[in-house]
Amino acid sequence: MHMTDRGLLALARHEGIVPGPYRDSTGTWTFGVGHTAAAGLPDPSSMPRGMPKDLDATIRKAFHLFRTDLARYEADVLRAVTVPLKPHELDALVSFHYNTGGIARAALTRHLNAGNRAAAADAFLNWRKPASIIPRREAERDLFRHGRYPTGTIPVWGVDRMGRVDFSRPVRRLTEDEALALARGSSPTPPVLKPAPNVRKGWLARLAAFFSTLIRRA
Repeated sequence: MHMTDRGLLALARHEGIVPGPYRDSTGTWTFGVGHTAAAGLPDPSSMPRGMPKDLDATIRKAFHLFRTDLARYEADVLRAVTVPLKPHELDALVSFHYNTGGIARAALTRHLNAGNRAAAADAFLNWRKPASIIPRREAERDLFRHGRYPTGTIPVWGVDRMGRVDFSRPVRRLTEDEALALARGSSPTPPVLKPAPNVRKGWLARLAAFFSTLIRRA
């Protein structure tokens, strides 16, 4: 069982995307959607610093690493939870665990395994520090309880060569369709190819019309 596309987008929306190595709140070098060396290669500390020249290609790479990293978190959740899960419940739990790493010891997991889904939903809010994380916990609770996915664009944040992220204004906001296209390895805005004008065909048509006019006049 894996996260749905909507769950993946919801988690990416919570995390945001940084298309260059940056230092997180603990000073750990991080890339993309929360990828660190602890999750495996590449090591963000050895990646080229600053903003990339090809933003789309780097976002595709970030999503590829994100999907790879998610496999471990999905496995952790499925190992800790002993009752069947609906897709939106798994999405909420993986989002929670990706942020906290606490699925194995959380009270919400004990309530869920005991069959008390209402208490499990309420227990998402036990993990509410710092205060800025509360809206995310509420969104995860609502997703778990009601299947209500967050909406809106997914921010792409700028980063400098020192690994400092500028959270004042995103360099780009991805729609869900754009994000899914990049996550699937394709272009979010495929070029519209216009057929080249057939000069020879147009010239022949005009010539035929000219002779047709002469014939009618004769």
